[in-house]
Amino acid sequence: MSLAYLDHAATSPVRPEVAEAYAKDLVDFSGLGTNPASTHSSGRRAAGALFEARERVAALLGASAHEVIFTSGGSEADALAVSGFAFDAAQRGQGCALLVSAVEHPAVLDSAQRAQNFGSTTRLLAVDAQGQVDLEALAQTLQQVSVDDALLVSVMLANNETGVIEPLNEIAQLLASQAARRAEVIEQRAANGGRAKRVGSAAVAALSPQNRPWLHTDATAAVGKMRVDMGQLQVDALSLSGHKLGAPVGIGALVANRSMPLKSPYGGGGQERGLRSGTQDVAGARALALAMELAEGEREAKTAQWRLWQQQLRDCARAAGGTVSANSAPTISSTAHAWFSGVDSEALLMALDMAQVAASAGSACHAGVAGASHVLEAMGVDDDGASCGLRFSFGWSTTQAQIDAAQAALGGAIEVARRAWATKNRSKLNYL
Repeated sequence: MSLAYLDHAATSPVRPEVAEAYAKDLVDFSGLGTNPASTHSSGRRAAGALFEARERVAALLGASAHEVIFTSGGSEADALAVSGFAFDAAQRGQGCALLVSAVEHPAVLDSAQRAQNFGSTTRLLAVDAQGQVDLEALAQTLQQVSVDDALLVSVMLANNETGVIEPLNEIAQLLASQAARRAEVIEQRAANGGRAKRVGSAAVAALSPQNRPWLHTDATAAVGKMRVDMGQLQVDALSLSGHKLGAPVGIGALVANRSMPLKSPYGGGGQERGLRSGTQDVAGARALALAMELAEGEREAKTAQWRLWQQQLRDCARAAGGTVSANSAPTISSTAHAWFSGVDSEALLMALDMAQVAASAGSACHAGVAGASHVLEAMGVDDDGASCGLRFSFGWSTTQAQIDAAQAALGGAIEVARRAWATKNRSKLNYL
């Protein structure tokens, strides 16, 4: 029996078309010693191919090619957005407020926490039981931020564990109100100093990049799974990763408004707008662009199929005693997530693996670390349930046979995991 691979949210197999093109590009652009920074004909050819990849990535996101910064993946892109914003403020001696949702990927949460070393203030934004940002709480938090501080809000587009989609348009509207508030204060100060006071949209437009609020989203789980247009989402910066789409591991991008104040804490040769120094991976950038194009081309058809599979696996999880996450909120169709009480997570995943079904407890970025999901905890799930989330995730290579295998295996795997949980807890009681 072949493996039913249902862990595409962790990584997706490289698409054959991408593998073929990537292998050719490795020879054409790496095997011949081509460096995009070189001025000779080989270097210029590489630079042209790199810029073409930027254009292709940007076109799929409603962005400009000059906004695309290639990175090693989504985690680096997240870190560059958050840390780069905080470091820029610190270098200018400006206070910095970072507001990040409690369900963010560790790349955002850890970066925001570390940014406190630069003098930033980090606040976690509460979410409701579905995992969506509490907009009223966000509005209150924004009122507490000094109008003189640099302000970055980072909220993911779709959650990497539960698949819930965050209300980015509503968050952008709150930031627009915050911009108007800042403009009013700054213009009043100017009027007090004798300058004519600008009002309304003119005052907001006059805000400097250092004074206006900025919105970043981690779209790693969303790109290829839903329409992602930066203009429609009203975001200023967006992170993505190639290996979630069928590109090789090691390539991703931060797409950021060129006015956004960012500064890398690392020096180097100044590539990628001076934010990500080092010789660029031309073959990887082109592989990312191709994988994104293929994902977008099949997205509508895949989404319809994935939605059916999502419902089938949710129903199966409920029948096995699970609670479906985000059951009344919008989610990407490629993720089916549930949590279980009285079930040993490791035993569950092992039982599924023995049945040739690959699934996940949640974020694979904490691989090898057992513990409760910070996402489920933020949603108000108790420790028992938060310690046993189960995520099935689909991708370009998923088949109905794989879904059938998961449905056939889940009930028995849950029973094995319940016995393991009972045995483990009896041992704890006996020890006490």
